[in-house]
Amino acid sequence: MPTWRKSSHSGGNGGNCGNCIEVAPGFLPGSIPVRDSKDPDGPALVFLVAAWGSFIAAIREGEFPVEG
Repeated sequence: MPTWRKSSHSGGNGGNCGNCIEVAPGFLPGSIPVRDSKDPDGPALVFLVAAWGSFIAAIREGEFPVEG
């Protein structure tokens, strides 16, 4: 079983966030499983580590609009 970790941007409010994700780093070698924290029994997407890193870098650099 993977060990899921909630996004650091979830606010730590016990799952009461509208757009939170969870990741399970280290579960699959070379890959990062990602799921919707509101649907823990639902599907997970799996990204290569390099692709996930590029996605996170793009977020940090402001390449995606953020709703307020």
